[in-house]
Amino acid sequence: MYNQQQAALATRPERKTRQPLSVNAARSEHERPGNDHIRELLKSFGLRTSLIRLKVIDALHMADRNGRSIGVRGVHSQLEQLDIPLSFLSVREVLKRLSAEGVISMGNDKCYSLNPEARSILEQACPR
Repeated sequence: MYNQQQAALATRPERKTRQPLSVNAARSEHERPGNDHIRELLKSFGLRTSLIRLKVIDALHMADRNGRSIGVRGVHSQLEQLDIPLSFLSVREVLKRLSAEGVISMGNDKCYSLNPEARSILEQACPR
């Protein structure tokens, strides 16, 4: 008698070997501490942590360290360069929310920068 399941098993291609979990876990351990200062900042302002907030605040923090403020387009293009697929509208809404909560402020030139309190929290957790 012909067994279809056995025939399918015989012709099934071999699976690719996966990387050991420890390699992925080690990579995650090195990446996570980089966000702790931003998580602490969000917590101090009573905001939940989300990936988009982490990335937007990180972009603003990097701009602040370089002595400049950036607008929505600047933040969005920075995230695009890092291959982070976020829409322009999503970035704009996050910036509006962070501004409304007092984490960042928008200048007359429609560029955003960290508020002094937020800057202080980030610098204490992650000094230059």
